[in-house]
Order: sequence, then structure tokens, then C-alpha cells
Amino acid sequence: MEQVESQASTRTPTAITMTLSLAMLLASLGTSIANIALPTLTEAFSAPFAEVQAVVVAYLAALTVSVIIAGRLGDHFGLKPMLVVGLVIFIVASLLCAISPGLWPLVGARLLQGVGAAFLMTLAMALMRQTADEARIGRAMGVLGTVSALGTALGPALGGLLIPVTGWRGIFWVQVPVGAVAALLAVVALPNEPRKAETEPTNLRALIDRALMPTILVNMLVAAVMMTTLVVGPFFLSLGLALAASHVGLVMAVGPAISIFSGVPSGRLVDSWGSRRVLATGLALLTAGAVMLAFAPESMGVVGYLLSIAVLTPGYQLFQAANNTVALADVPRDRRGMVSGMLNLSRNIGLIAGASLMGAIFAFGVGTEDFAEASPADIAEGMQLTFLLAGGMMIAAIGIVSAHRNATGRRT
Repeated sequence: MEQVESQASTRTPTAITMTLSLAMLLASLGTSIANIALPTLTEAFSAPFAEVQAVVVAYLAALTVSVIIAGRLGDHFGLKPMLVVGLVIFIVASLLCAISPGLWPLVGARLLQGVGAAFLMTLAMALMRQTADEARIGRAMGVLGTVSALGTALGPALGGLLIPVTGWRGIFWVQVPVGAVAALLAVVALPNEPRKAETEPTNLRALIDRALMPTILVNMLVAAVMMTTLVVGPFFLSLGLALAASHVGLVMAVGPAISIFSGVPSGRLVDSWGSRRVLATGLALLTAGAVMLAFAPESMGVVGYLLSIAVLTPGYQLFQAANNTVALADVPRDRRGMVSGMLNLSRNIGLIAGASLMGAIFAFGVGTEDFAEASPADIAEGMQLTFLLAGGMMIAAIGIVSAHRNATGRRT
């Protein structure tokens, strides 16, 4: 009898983790899988690249706008029911994407898919915090970080395999059965929540001022730096180091690969060392990695770039596991959806800033927006300026965390 109870107690957390991981995988897969189809969509719809880009931008924009709404709805109606609703929206949107007769119907379907993804990302994190054992919260957050990195890395590879066989529609068809499995698991495996009592409306400004503003700011800065590596890295590798496109792809895959293998160990460290210490370690590695990217690739070539990424990426996973744990540690159950949404919102804003503002800094450092006309020395100069600024941003993040910790210590 005791053995049966023990098996049940271990099976339930495993099923919960699998369900929430699959939801996070779908959302991150949706973020990256369409990128590789852009050239195919340009031909299929006889549309310019600027218009076809809307397929990617629509998803990201809807995801960014919807995360706070998804969190509020989860807090009000229950995290599990709203996660199921999000999965249904995502499935329907994926089906509409797959059967879209034209470019703009596809963009509209991607908007809807982004809304569904906002529910998946936000509520999966909140539910993981709610259902995880108190001694294993960091590990649970590390699992979600690993799955998110896996989905982002898997998207282009899976799309590259499907498009030659199924055409561009296949990258959306494949998400329908995966979403259906996730929805079924959510209904069966996730625990039902007790009926919520009526609560006063959340004072969002007070909540942010009291505890979350430093976390949100640092989350934004870190996301901007990580996106900078994805935007600037390919230009430096191809134009600064004259690597072939296939080699650039291999080098760029190293970062996501490190993320996949470092996410769960990062969570374990949070549980054993404590989130504050791991957060400081992650920010220190992020700072060191950013400064290394400013100098090492120019002097050591590809080896210097890979060494820098090997320092930066584990730092990001340590930061992510610790920061999410800190942010959700003392939040009441009926506020976890909203706080999770705010974390995702700040991350998305950081990603957008990294793609736009840091990209503009890189162009300024190069001296021209026509990178094809720039010399390798110009590209290296832009790389150096961009990542020196990124290192400064990480030093600022360390300052924000230290100031918040000192202020908290004085209050207590």
C-alpha cells in the first residue's frame, strides 16, 4: 500500500512538470519556427520581405501585449482553466495558420497564436511555482528555462526539416497535435484549484513599487543583452570573420545548446545555494561574457567568440532560474499569474530593445547601415562598442540588485 502511494506521489509531480513543460515548449517553438519559413513565404505569396516579416512580428507583438491580461485572467478565473483556454486558442490559431489562403489571413492567425502563447508562457510559470515543492522551486524554474531554450533552438531545425517535405504549412500543422496532447494533459494532470473567494482589485502600482521594480528592470536589461548576441553575432561572424553561412549557423547554435544543458543544473543550484547567491553569480558571468565579446572575438576569432558565449550563456540560465524564483517567492497565490505576466512582459520588452536599440548602436559603431560595404575592422569596432555597452548594462543590473538588497535589509 505504501509503495502504491509512493509511486502516485512521484508520478503526479512528473505529470505536472511534463504538462507545463510542453506548454512552454509550444510557446517558444511558435516564436522561432516561423523565421526559417520567411524566404518560402516570400515566394509563396509573391510578397516583399518587409510584408512577410509581419508573420514573425505579429506573434511577438500579440505575445507582448497579452501577457499581463493572461496573468490577470489566471488570477481571477484560475490558472488551470485559463491555461486550458490558452491551449485551445493556440491550437485553433495553429490550424488557421496552416489553412490560411493568403499572407494577411496568416498574419491574423499568427496574432491569435501569439495571444494563446501569452497564456502558455505566463500561466505555465505561475503554475510551476504553485505546484512545485518548496525545496525544489529553483529546479522547477530551471526546467522551464531549459524547455524555453529547447523550443527556441528546435524551431529553426524542425522547420528546416518540415518545409522541404510539407511546404510552409507543415510548420503549423505539426503544432496542432502537440497542442492537443498538451491540452489533454492539462485537463487530466494539473490539480484543480479551490474556488476563489472574492478579493479586492490588485493595486498594481503598489505591488511593483514594493518588490518587483528592481526584478523587472534587471530582467529587461538581461533580455536585451541576450537578444543583442542573436542580432549582432551573425553579422560579426559572417562579415567580420568571413565565415560561410553554414558555419555561422553552427556557431550560433552553441549558445542554445549550452542553455539546454545548463538550465536544470542552474535550478538545482538555486535550491542548494539560495536564489540571491545564484542571482549574483549569474549577473557576474553575464558581465564577464559581455565584456569578453567586446574583445576576445577580435583577437582570437571564432574561439574567442565561443569562449565568450560559454561564459555568457550559463550566466543567463543561472540568472533566469534565480530571478524567477525571487520574483515569485513571496507572491500570494492569487497574484502569481499577474506577476508571471509582468516578468514575461519585461523580458519581451528587453528582447525588442535588444533587437532595435542595440542593433542601432552596432550600426553606429560600424559607421554605416550598409554592412556589406563595411570592412572587417569596421564590423569589429561596432561589435566592441555594442558589447562594451552591454557589459555596462550588466554592471548597472548588479548595482540595481545590490541597492535593492541593501534597502530590503534596512527595512527588515
